[in-house]
Amino acid sequence: MVEGNIETRIPQHFSPCGKPATFALPIEILVISQELQKRTFEVSNEIVETTPEHEQLWKATSQVLRGQVSEAVWFSTFNDAVAVADDKMSLRLRVPNTFVRDRILTRYMSLVRGALDEIGASGRELRVDVQTATAFDVLERLAPESQQSLAEPLVVERQKISKSQQSETQNARVRNGKGAAVGLNPRYTFDAFVKGASNQFSLAAALRVAETPGRSYNPLFIYGSAGLGKTHLLHAIGYYVHEHYPDLEVRYVSTETFLNEYVDGIRNNTIAAFKRRYREVDVLLIDDIQFMEGKEGLQEEFFHTFNSLHGANKQIVISSDRVPDAIPTLEDRLRGRFRWGLITDIQPPDMETRLAILRNKTERDGTTISSDVLEFIASNVTSNIRELEGALIRTVAYASLNKIVVDVELAKTLLTDLMTKNAVKPRTDEQLLAEIAEFVGFSVEEIKGKSRQRPLVTARQTAMYVVRELTDLSYPAIARLFGGRDHTTVIHAVEKTQRVIKERKQVYEQVTALIKKFKTS
Repeated sequence: MVEGNIETRIPQHFSPCGKPATFALPIEILVISQELQKRTFEVSNEIVETTPEHEQLWKATSQVLRGQVSEAVWFSTFNDAVAVADDKMSLRLRVPNTFVRDRILTRYMSLVRGALDEIGASGRELRVDVQTATAFDVLERLAPESQQSLAEPLVVERQKISKSQQSETQNARVRNGKGAAVGLNPRYTFDAFVKGASNQFSLAAALRVAETPGRSYNPLFIYGSAGLGKTHLLHAIGYYVHEHYPDLEVRYVSTETFLNEYVDGIRNNTIAAFKRRYREVDVLLIDDIQFMEGKEGLQEEFFHTFNSLHGANKQIVISSDRVPDAIPTLEDRLRGRFRWGLITDIQPPDMETRLAILRNKTERDGTTISSDVLEFIASNVTSNIRELEGALIRTVAYASLNKIVVDVELAKTLLTDLMTKNAVKPRTDEQLLAEIAEFVGFSVEEIKGKSRQRPLVTARQTAMYVVRELTDLSYPAIARLFGGRDHTTVIHAVEKTQRVIKERKQVYEQVTALIKKFKTS
């Protein structure tokens, strides 16, 4: 991400997400589609055009490629590539950005060359360039200066600021910005996201969407297993947009919350207000879309919401634990809509990334753990980031409570449950909650209830933290499990317990014992 004093000028007549123009666009702009159809791209001072020969060559090559890669890879890597004019012994592709170019050059060069061999075009030199002119550039070039001067450009300034100042600024803008930012977690920013080989393409796509909402990759569909950073990226997009385009309305929502609000709208005859709430936003970030499977009414409503937003050039970002085609009973028309943009995945982090995540967290939390211990944790906790950070929190808490320096041998003892490979007894979420309630000395009804007695509140918060550590449930899902609370209550409980286990030995021992109990039985 670029730092320093930067000024980006975005003419108001073409602001992100299709905000209303301040003047009538000149008729010359109608020719934009014709110019784009010529597939002309400006590179430095030259105009490079495609030729029928190169276009046919790439068409034949891409047909072979499409049969060799997954749908996700095709749409995220090759779908937007076009052939441009070059000499007869070369295939020169133009792609939307450096990230797609680098992905082709590092991962798929041999595959493309193999496809060229298969169609009888072996020996061609393959070149991949980045598109530098976009529809926006053409629009700017065609609009007369006199018309542009009618609207003063919106100036967005970015300055290098401290982390504390950045946090204060983000929170202030959520409260005071002209455009609302609903449901965002201030901890999940791009600065806090650790880049690695497993997530770099999704991160790049998320940044592109945040920088140009409604104009790049719409929708952006991010998939991957639980605890790998999908939710983090959704929040980061939301905060970036709210910071740089404060007039835009941003809304983050989990699919479960979307469902609950939809049901409430039907039950209370407020469905019109529900539709307005989601169809008048500029950026919609919807998490865990896989929970729509089997819910026909909800899918119908989201289909129309999607069409309304997309048709108005409003940005849509979706996350899921699997690619759209792998979601059972998801309507084909929704799958088709999701393919309109970019589908990208996040994989479990490799050793280098896991270690970077741990170091990043210790730095942000102001804690000190030896490199040997961090490497031990990174080597043994490989499934997801949530469990990785949980192991670090337990280790730091033990060191803080006992005022000692943890070494590798002690870390092995503390994290025994993570080393154990025994089969874990399957439990439903309700069964898990019942066992946790019994362990902390309260009934399930009391844990789910509204009582604010201090011992019960502490036990309830501990139970929420343990459920978060042991399951793949989202914050809204945990909130429902605990009696239909708001998901922000769960976020607060998890964050508070993370702090308390470093300060109160009784809570630390209770949490550790609970996690070990369920991890090893």
